[in-house]
Amino acid sequence: MKKGDRIPIIQGAYPEFTWVAVLVGWVIGALITVSVAYAALMLGFSIEGSELAAILGWGVLRGVMRRTSIVENNINQTIASAVNGASSGIMFSVPALLILSKQEQFADLADINRPLLILAAITGCVVGLCFVIPLRKQMIDFERLPYPGGIAVATILKSPGAGVRKAMLLLGGVAIAMVVQSLVMVNMGDHATWHLGEQLGLPSMLNINLFISIMTVGVGYLSGRGGLWFGAGGFICYFLLAPLLSIYGEPYVVQMTAEPDQLRVGLFRPTGIGVLIGAAIGGIVAALPMIIGAFGALQGASRRSAGEVAAKDEMPLGLMVLMIALGSVLTVAIGWAVGNGQITWGRAIMSAGLGIAWIWIAGVIVAECVGRTNWSPLSGMTLIAVTLLIFALKGGTDTITTIRVAMIVGATVCMGVSQASDIMLDLKSGYLIGAVPRRQQIAQLVGTWLGPIIVVWLMFVLHETRPDGMGGKSLPAPQAQALASTIDAIVSGNVPAFRYTAGAILGLMLALSGLGGIGVLIGLGFYMPFDIVLTYTLGNLLRMASDRFKGRQFGYEIGVPIAAGLIVGEALVNVGGAFWAIAKGGN
Repeated sequence: MKKGDRIPIIQGAYPEFTWVAVLVGWVIGALITVSVAYAALMLGFSIEGSELAAILGWGVLRGVMRRTSIVENNINQTIASAVNGASSGIMFSVPALLILSKQEQFADLADINRPLLILAAITGCVVGLCFVIPLRKQMIDFERLPYPGGIAVATILKSPGAGVRKAMLLLGGVAIAMVVQSLVMVNMGDHATWHLGEQLGLPSMLNINLFISIMTVGVGYLSGRGGLWFGAGGFICYFLLAPLLSIYGEPYVVQMTAEPDQLRVGLFRPTGIGVLIGAAIGGIVAALPMIIGAFGALQGASRRSAGEVAAKDEMPLGLMVLMIALGSVLTVAIGWAVGNGQITWGRAIMSAGLGIAWIWIAGVIVAECVGRTNWSPLSGMTLIAVTLLIFALKGGTDTITTIRVAMIVGATVCMGVSQASDIMLDLKSGYLIGAVPRRQQIAQLVGTWLGPIIVVWLMFVLHETRPDGMGGKSLPAPQAQALASTIDAIVSGNVPAFRYTAGAILGLMLALSGLGGIGVLIGLGFYMPFDIVLTYTLGNLLRMASDRFKGRQFGYEIGVPIAAGLIVGEALVNVGGAFWAIAKGGN
């Protein structure tokens, strides 16, 4: 498409790329993005939005508008999922700026140019898409990568009636969550905790408290058995390490075991950061076979990118190259502008070049990982990218400018990688239902601009309305906290080396265990407040019980839509509460 061209609204025997699909996709995408982004700030990991979009799409298209085209709903969910890609992009990176800005020496970081941040995020989205779109034919048509998430979405798309029923269950979950969370907020505040261990007379070091959050139970239910690794990290800390430290630890550590929050902040949290770093590095090492396969896919894609069939199936390769080039130039300009005269054009070019190269490398790796295992090492890729950028820029300018430029370019990288994995999953769904790939690729570009606007706006609203801001008890943002702590340690030279190293070794071993992304989950379990971990684990156990006694089909057809509704409902109440706080402040 050229600048100024209209979006091609394409219809055939079955409506596919229609204005209805575009508008419904934008609306559903905005709803899912707000919900998933809030959940990511609370729990530290994101949720794939394609299934939710497909379910809600049938609720609107089939249930309300009486439209039955599977391929039209596929375009709707592609656009909605593209919008939601921002929730797992910016939320793992930029909130670290707001967390750091609460420290006196980093207070100037709060002065962020929001339009430039949004522009950087959108640029990353487009570049990431352009890097992986040429890989579709090789990865999906020829290598036939499974993309389990894409298969699940295709199943929903092929079942319009089931989709409508699931949409009604999802809306029921939304209603339940909104009522429950409203009552919790009125009576107990933003972060309500039930001190169960204290009531039962259990030792304080065990930290038996429950976070009163129906959304957290819902996320745990969606994760099922695999999510137990998140809980395992917390249980290792408080049921194994805390008792051992109370007996064999140094005197100051023994004293800390009586105060679990001090123990988490002083010992378990830095160790958890080390686990996350080690898991990120180990994830790349473990993914080497996939990386080799991905670069093989690039070679195959270059051979198959020409010809009449490819021209009908794919967006033009020349257009992809042009958009990558324009995105690279724009990233250089953004880096220089964010530097506000404190960074040279040479360093702006270096940081942008490093960022664009990392989008290509990490985007290919993540697309391959998601295709084979449904596991995305996105957070680890972001952590590595920002760390590399800080080391590359350090010494050439002041600390504040170094961090600000590294984080803005890091947001570009994270958004690009997030979109790279998302579109390949959606293209797999389209492949299974007979959709036209080129139309899906256009749809992804049509949807990708909206997510960064929503997420940046949401991030600042929540930070400014919560009493303790981003990274506080009511909004933990654990992945961003880990990134902020790493940045602080790098620029200050005050690295808790032993704890980082011990955690990194553990994370590396877990990443190489062959069990997917358990290193990241266990690291987050070390890092997160244990009341959230316990409530999440209850959701895992509930899913396992429903699978055991009611069957897996019950969980998929009934439990999953309700759990998804619980996430959306609680998030909407909390975000609505933030707006209410702004409205009251303005009166």
